[in-house]
Amino acid sequence: MARLAKLRKPGHGEKMGFGWRLTWFVLYAPASLLFRLRYLHLERMPQQGPAIIVVNHVSHVDPFLVAKFVLDAARVPRFLAKESIFEVPVIGWGMRSMGHIPVKRGTTDARQSLAAAVAALSRGELIVLHPEGTVTRDPGGWPMAGKTGAARLATLVPDVPVIPVVQWGVQDQVDLYARKLKLVPRPRHTLSVGEPLDLSAFGEIEATPRVLREITELIMLRLRHDVADLRGLPEPTGPLHIWRRAGETSSDAA
Repeated sequence: MARLAKLRKPGHGEKMGFGWRLTWFVLYAPASLLFRLRYLHLERMPQQGPAIIVVNHVSHVDPFLVAKFVLDAARVPRFLAKESIFEVPVIGWGMRSMGHIPVKRGTTDARQSLAAAVAALSRGELIVLHPEGTVTRDPGGWPMAGKTGAARLATLVPDVPVIPVVQWGVQDQVDLYARKLKLVPRPRHTLSVGEPLDLSAFGEIEATPRVLREITELIMLRLRHDVADLRGLPEPTGPLHIWRRAGETSSDAA
């Protein structure tokens, strides 16, 4: 698999608003200098029209690297992100100006987030989600059990493709849980676009909690399979690792 050239070129690709142009100016060069990025199968990223991008979560710097990846693919990402990020001065303004959508997990407000995501997709935009909701706690770094937000969104827009993107590498040198931050040598990080997920079997089925869990498991198992390919290792067998925050129940939030 050879590295593919970036697709964003002058006069080509989805137009960026002011917030994204400012982010591009402030963060793009540092990200390029700090990390050695490699992109695989970039041609699988739709160049126009709506899409739901689901990504495994390996590091706290994922949002920056995934955003740069999507921009280099000539699209503009809209993330579903924790509401607390939007409450930070300046950063919150920037998040909203870039079209990101706040999510308040565990409340009925999560439905409003999904409605905003559906509206963005109806405008032909691209939504990015980390279904795990946090950096993986799987001991081997594999994708763990996800939350049902991506599945809920997919059932609301069954004609919109759900595209898996997997990544690996930076977590070996940037791991805030382990208080590890090593930027020399530059961390290597690879992102790879997979083929769209086939969710046709769920097209005529009511989106019950059981169905949403089945779709979520399908998404996460596909991410685990693609991560195994990316790492050049056998795919793990057995159930996905389950991790919950203190006090969190087994019921999923968006």
